[in-house]
Parts: sequence; structure tokens; C-alpha cells
Amino acid sequence: MLLNAKKMAFLGLLLAVTVLLIVLSGVLEFNTLFLIGAASFGVGIAIRESSIRFGLGFYMAAILLGLILAPNKFYCITFAAMGFYILVIEYSFDKLANLKGSISRTKLYWLIKYVVFNIMYIPMILFLPKLIYQGNMNPMIILIMMLAGQIVLLVYDKAYNYFQRFIWGRFRSKLL
Repeated sequence: MLLNAKKMAFLGLLLAVTVLLIVLSGVLEFNTLFLIGAASFGVGIAIRESSIRFGLGFYMAAILLGLILAPNKFYCITFAAMGFYILVIEYSFDKLANLKGSISRTKLYWLIKYVVFNIMYIPMILFLPKLIYQGNMNPMIILIMMLAGQIVLLVYDKAYNYFQRFIWGRFRSKLL
């Protein structure tokens, strides 16, 4: 019981920090994407420190609280997409770790990452392009945006891995 209470208290504090970062992304407009990305890293911490089940609950609570408290609701949608990506890659990492056979788990893991990202990103570019680019849309701009999205995914994924390994790795021993 003590371990569960300690875990729930930690997740509650992490949720508060995550929602604070979502709210700050609407207040500090010049750091929006950075703050939303940092908030979505909280989903990964929740999953790694507890479980997928608690991480999913954390993710849903962060979205609901963000929708209630954040001044700009569009940023909650962006957080939901980034958090969903982290939720899926953490789940797939756990499942692929137990996979046996001669299949390359690393290649399959990267394939899952790109498929999940593109399932969210490409329909947004094709059906809601004004969310990203306010100018006149032509096929060349759409192609450039699709390619730029792949680069952004790579940078975001590397930043998340760096955060989990080095930054959270240092703070984890002091906090838990």
C-alpha cells in the first residue's frame, strides 16, 4: 500500500508540472513547442516509473486538465498528439523487448515510430493544412511540410531519448 501511495503522489506532482507546462505554453508564446514537448515527456516518465496502465491514466488526466486550465485549447491538441506518440512508442518498446525470433527489433521499433507519427501527421497536412501554414497551399509546400515533419520527428525522438537517459536519469535517483 505504501508503494502505491508513493507512486500516486509522484504521479500527481508530475501531472501538476505537466499541466503547468501546457498552461505556460499558452502564456509564453515564444516557447510553445518546447514547452508542449517538455510536457509530453511527462507521459513517458509516468509510463517508465509506473506502468502503461498508470501512464494511460496520466495521459488522459493531463489532456482533461489541460483543456480545463489552458488558455489556448489548440495547444492541448498538440500535447495530445505528442503524448500519444510517446504512449505508443513506450508500449511498443515493452512489447518488442519480449519478442523472440530473428526479427530485427530495432528496425521494427523505428518502423512503428514512423508509422504512428505519419498516421497523425499526414492527414493533418492534407486535410487541415491551415493549422500549420497560413499561406497559399500548393503541392510543393505540402511535400516540403511532409519531409520537414520527418526531420522534426527525428529531432523530437532524439530529444526524448536524451531526456529519459541523461536528464531524468540524474533526477530520478534524487526524487524517488
